[in-house]
Amino acid sequence: MSETEKRITIANRKARHDYFIEETFEAGICLVGTEVKSIRAGKASLQDSYARMDKGEAWLINMYVAPYEQGNRYNLEPRRPRKLLLHKLEIVKLAAQTQQKGLALIPLKIYFHHGHAKIELGLGKGMRMYDKREAIAEKDANREAQREMSER
Repeated sequence: MSETEKRITIANRKARHDYFIEETFEAGICLVGTEVKSIRAGKASLQDSYARMDKGEAWLINMYVAPYEQGNRYNLEPRRPRKLLLHKLEIVKLAAQTQQKGLALIPLKIYFHHGHAKIELGLGKGMRMYDKREAIAEKDANREAQREMSER
């Protein structure tokens, strides 16, 4: 795999199940050396994490990064807030949309691009239980249609 390809390290598979994702954004993450090593090893989780705009800055809240096993005093709090690196216009746009429309910023996946840790954020609205049931029924219907087409 070449350096220019994106290598997904951690994915939040439940995000698309729990939210309608309308738009996605790419952001950098401010990490410490031991956190980068732990993420490269796949020892992180995006479950129950979200992004928040605070005083003109974007923050990733509640993302779990396991302490690096070979790290010593440089290991930090596993669920500490991490700053997200976005352009100022993107921050203003996202802040306005999350406040007015009632949308949430959900982390979808973390990957490395040219050696830098990146996160894909989704601007989404929460699904209700009946929405989830409809989505499951639609998937089942599509699966049945594919099965019928393959038999012919």
